[in-house]
Amino acid sequence: MQTESPVALVTGAGSGIGRAVSLKLLEAGYRLVLAGRRLEALQETVALAQVDEERTLCLSVDVGKPGPVSDMFAELLSLIHISEPTRP
Repeated sequence: MQTESPVALVTGAGSGIGRAVSLKLLEAGYRLVLAGRRLEALQETVALAQVDEERTLCLSVDVGKPGPVSDMFAELLSLIHISEPTRP
């Protein structure tokens, strides 16, 4: 993923509201992490956006389970070079 634009994470990005939000964020220039259970649906969202795939990362994850969510965040933090999350 590139590093110039803001990054957003959208769960359920393969359909419905999650897909709609993803498309708007990509249109606005965000780099986007798309998360959902069906990788094919996430990839379809990216294809619909018609953006450079380097601006996106699709992760197949069931956000209803804590273990996979923790793994997803660990991967994301390493990708954007943050060692620990910043707390407000």
